[in-house]
Amino acid sequence: MQATHRTVLREDHEQFRIQVRRFVEREIAPFHLQWEEEGLVPRSVWLKAGEAGLLCCTLPPPYGGGGDFGHSAVVIEELARVNATGVGFSLHSDVVAPYLLAYGSEEQKQRWLPRMASGELIGAIAMTEPDAGSDVKAVRTHARVEGDHYVLNGQKTYISNGINAGLVIVVAKTDPELAAKGMSLLCVEDGMPGFTRGKPMRKIGLKGQDTAELFFQDVRVPLTNRLGEENKGFGYLMHQLAQERLIIAIRAAASIEAFLERTLAYTRERKAFGQSVFAYQNTRFRLAEAKAQSTMLRVFVDNCLKLHLQGQLNAERAAMAKLNASEMQNKLLDEFLQMHGGQGYMVESGVGSAWVDARIARIYGGSNEIMKEIIARGL
Repeated sequence: MQATHRTVLREDHEQFRIQVRRFVEREIAPFHLQWEEEGLVPRSVWLKAGEAGLLCCTLPPPYGGGGDFGHSAVVIEELARVNATGVGFSLHSDVVAPYLLAYGSEEQKQRWLPRMASGELIGAIAMTEPDAGSDVKAVRTHARVEGDHYVLNGQKTYISNGINAGLVIVVAKTDPELAAKGMSLLCVEDGMPGFTRGKPMRKIGLKGQDTAELFFQDVRVPLTNRLGEENKGFGYLMHQLAQERLIIAIRAAASIEAFLERTLAYTRERKAFGQSVFAYQNTRFRLAEAKAQSTMLRVFVDNCLKLHLQGQLNAERAAMAKLNASEMQNKLLDEFLQMHGGQGYMVESGVGSAWVDARIARIYGGSNEIMKEIIARGL
């Protein structure tokens, strides 16, 4: 199948893709099913990824990076190609690290970013609570100043990288009377007294990604561990969400393309009633529709990526990308599974696991209902 010609990525991005694909095929794909059974990706893989230059690509060279978000997009796409959904590199590299780079002090950057780029330190961000999902303003976790520390109390849930993380950016209210304008970002480090984790949470998908509840009981967080200004956290979150939603769209588009290729190959090889499954008009037409839809999505997502590389991607367009890509991914992977028949329902086929894993894309990063609200504001 002829691939869509892409102009958003430079030659150095595509050269980097060769390096990333080799790493994924050697160090990740052969072991991913085992990690899903264990519910955790070994820390040794993070160290290898750091050594290979796959982590925190967008950081300036002094902190261990040297690329741009185009390099990050390549890593996201190559992991999606083999449905390596257990590997939380993009959350670590393209969600957590940018907060530190944008709002951290020089001391904080020097302390944490080089270790994140090397894979020695794994990052997470804790927004969601049992009673606060897409509505970030409803968080109850709170912190009060006591001397040169914050005293942090609360609970977070569904936190990706929650078991492995050595650094967690916690969204907390530092002035409850100000509601959204009274939120701050506090960096909690592994080993701080009062910071505990629940058991890995059992999920229907993303089984290799460590997801946990986090508990904070009178955790003394140094004032120097606050990111940016006090009570400015909500604004920081809103500013960074566009990139997070673009990540989801990039992953979805790459997943669709990869499994369209697999489904084409399977239907051409699989025989039914004396001819290939692909020979039936119903199969060809459904795959033709999938090709047309995925090509349209690719053009739009690449346009969003281009805008983001230019610093021009806005919240509305990022919401459109996330909404369109995740809805299409869920629809088309369901069709691809159907074309695989019973084989598609087997874990080893890959398409069944991808179908289950894709379901979360309509929920995290802001539910698709929230995406519609964001888009509707511009009508």
